[in-house]
Amino acid sequence: MAYYGGSSNGLIVSFGEMLIDFVPMVSGVSLAEAPGFLKAPGGAPANVAIAVARLGGNAAFIGKLGDDEFGRMLAGILTENGVSTEGITFDGGARTALAFVTLRADGEREFMFYRNPSADMLLAPHELNFNLIRSAKVFHYGSISLIVEPCRSAHLKAMEVAKEGGALLSYDPNLRLPLWPSAEEAREQILSIWEKADVIKVSDEELQFLTQTNNNNIIDDECAMSLWHNNLKLLLVTLGDKGCRYYTKNFKGAVDAYQVKTVDTTGAGDSFVGAILCKIVNDHSIIEEEGRLKQVLRYACACGAITTTKKGAVPALPTHSQVLTLLNAPPKRTRRGFSLRHWFSFV
Repeated sequence: MAYYGGSSNGLIVSFGEMLIDFVPMVSGVSLAEAPGFLKAPGGAPANVAIAVARLGGNAAFIGKLGDDEFGRMLAGILTENGVSTEGITFDGGARTALAFVTLRADGEREFMFYRNPSADMLLAPHELNFNLIRSAKVFHYGSISLIVEPCRSAHLKAMEVAKEGGALLSYDPNLRLPLWPSAEEAREQILSIWEKADVIKVSDEELQFLTQTNNNNIIDDECAMSLWHNNLKLLLVTLGDKGCRYYTKNFKGAVDAYQVKTVDTTGAGDSFVGAILCKIVNDHSIIEEEGRLKQVLRYACACGAITTTKKGAVPALPTHSQVLTLLNAPPKRTRRGFSLRHWFSFV
């Protein structure tokens, strides 16, 4: 029997960056060749918060925005989507971050960032809303907030307070190498907080980067388990059009992906993460029961699939009813019979 329920009112607090993505209106061209751009809210932690709320969950975002039109617009988008903005502060001296996203013909992305410094980099520990953090049942974060001070110290303090409050810590590194001084620094800092997390999600490319392996894009269990630590409850590796793999203390396995017409993969991994957190926030025992966990992962893969069908992350994040429509659709026929349903490249 499918387990697609479980969305709850347990608070999921997402910490980190929120910015404006400028997505080209035409795929397969360089930034210079693009005739125009679609302005869209972005930033992985903020995407996760909106993904949770869109699915009926209880979400809050903690971060810093510029006290400018873009910053106020982003705060407004969070509010419109049912995400608490109690944890947001505004900086009068720094602008909201911008990212220009190049879309290849297959929907994959490359980024050019404008943040020297942007407001999100300037969040300081004393500006954190500690009451909000202590209220979290799940505390989710990435690695971009580890790059520079004072945001790094704010990140570490927020994790500490959340853990003391009994929250499940969720980590998606969301590697963006152009933002780091070097690949070595990125690897070192991403791994510096690795053993604090209860749930970790990485893409296949991130796994190979962190383990410094290259197996021709073939992810084996030995490679994945090299990142296991004793406090970890769930390790997820997303595999693009091959779905995802999961690892717990007692079992491991894989879930197939779904077939959709991919337009833009931005935010698909965040949608995947948001769906999982929404389902486990009030019932962590799901992680310990493989049958229930696989149903949740199928639901999360469907969320990611739907998110690839539109340009920009937030506009494409699905509702619960949209996910059920995809999950309940009959498998598509091919010349050879029924195909595995799959979707393309979520990270």
